[in-house]
Amino acid sequence: MTSGSELRARFEAALMPNYGTPPIALARGEGCRVWDTDGRSYLDLIAGIAVSALGHGHPVLVKAVAEQAATLAHTSNLFVHERAVELAERLIALLRDGTASDPGDIRVFFANSGAEANEAALKLVKRAAGAGRPTIVSTDGGFHGRTSGALALTGKPAFRAPFGPFGVDVRFVPYGDPGVLRDAVDDSCAAVFVEPVQGEAGVLPASDGYLAEVRGICDATGAAFVLDEVQSGIGRTGHWFAHQAEGVLPDVLTLAKGLGGGLPIGACVGFGRYATAFAKGDHGSTFGGNPVACAAALAVLDTIETDGLLAAAAELGGLLAEEITSVDSPLVAEVRGAGLWRGVRLSSQAAANVQTRSAEHGFLVNAVTPDVLRIAPPLTISREEILEFTGALPAILDQSAAEETPA
Repeated sequence: MTSGSELRARFEAALMPNYGTPPIALARGEGCRVWDTDGRSYLDLIAGIAVSALGHGHPVLVKAVAEQAATLAHTSNLFVHERAVELAERLIALLRDGTASDPGDIRVFFANSGAEANEAALKLVKRAAGAGRPTIVSTDGGFHGRTSGALALTGKPAFRAPFGPFGVDVRFVPYGDPGVLRDAVDDSCAAVFVEPVQGEAGVLPASDGYLAEVRGICDATGAAFVLDEVQSGIGRTGHWFAHQAEGVLPDVLTLAKGLGGGLPIGACVGFGRYATAFAKGDHGSTFGGNPVACAAALAVLDTIETDGLLAAAAELGGLLAEEITSVDSPLVAEVRGAGLWRGVRLSSQAAANVQTRSAEHGFLVNAVTPDVLRIAPPLTISREEILEFTGALPAILDQSAAEETPA
């Protein structure tokens, strides 16, 4: 097998430099563990950025993908295939079951990623609103994707600035502040885009009741409430969708990441009048709703349900947070998030160093911001695996603190 150093050298020579060169070259995975090309094993606490909901090599997922690939791998959008219809019906049922009120009509558009799902949502609300509502409201620190429309909505100047202008009038407001949001949303606004928790900002939750406030503001002004659950959806927080814990329903919902369990799929879901706002020809995707990706997504939903992974995410996520909070280290300032989606805020900008030291100890975590570690393991992680990590964490943090350079 090619060594890690050799593979990284080939990576540098063949791929564009937008990712830099990742320090670890992975070769295979099984369950919640992965192995690099040099044979070293790691407990995967990133899951491909909250994607690999069933871990690696899950037999139900492998079987579903293999059988579908052998039967019908691709159709384009020119033909109907059963897996896409079945998956859309399944998502609609989960959304209906999770709300106390009647959501009305619900329809699904399938894409290949979260960015594409948000692009579809942006076009959908524009089509529904018409020319008289040219403005979109989004939040500082929010992340909705790297494609042009999704990037226009992303409240991170470092990501946006080199690539504008975007041709979309976007007003940015502080995340979690309903008063400022209320002042920003008027009858010129087509939609408000928010996340229930800002993932790329460091798993940063809004205050209790914020989503209900957003819902009320959108109802009062006629703007669409677009909820980006690309990271938070499909069981990550211990609910099928994070908004179900808040008792609210958006007008448009976007999903991706964990839905495919490792295969690329995204979904834009419209409710009420947004369910049918697109007319024939308004939008499309050659690969969106691919039979193999849909079969994978169905396997993910089946396994989450049959194996009780929603309850497990809530229980084990609580254990993870409690164990990290109890670590006696000056580096741990806060643990936030829900379910198996946690941000560990550090007392200094040591996240990159902690990520490196964690890998040296055999654990993969993500320095999502300079002072926050993101932990989002497969939903199949066990209690023993969580305790394995939290048991090693004090030594990792002590080593990282000792290596800090004074300001």
